[in-house]
Amino acid sequence: MNRRSINPWTWQRQRSYVQAVEVKNVAGTLYCSGQAAIADDGISSDKDMESQLRQAIANLENVIQTAGYLCSGIVRLNLYTTSMRELWPHFPILQEWIAKHQIEQALTALEVVGLFETLKVELEATVVK
Repeated sequence: MNRRSINPWTWQRQRSYVQAVEVKNVAGTLYCSGQAAIADDGISSDKDMESQLRQAIANLENVIQTAGYLCSGIVRLNLYTTSMRELWPHFPILQEWIAKHQIEQALTALEVVGLFETLKVELEATVVK
């Protein structure tokens, strides 16, 4: 796989994303459904934003690894939250995970009216290898 990040500016580096990612010669592409704080038994979390963000990241990582891909192959990440204000103090958790896996991804973050049941944050990814 050949991968190139496109950044006409530098300010997005502080926010842990790139403006665009070009990928050529891909061996496979994994489109992940939104992953949220849902336990192995299918029960949605009713915990706070930090706990839900950590569980959503863990669930996304589990899906990616189970499929035989690496988190470093994430090229697109969509983040949905019921409250950007509530999420923002915990954003460094996501940034640390991105840095740990050396992910360079295009990112969209959206505040939505609601998510499934009691969920507060959801992560959706496109992964290549």
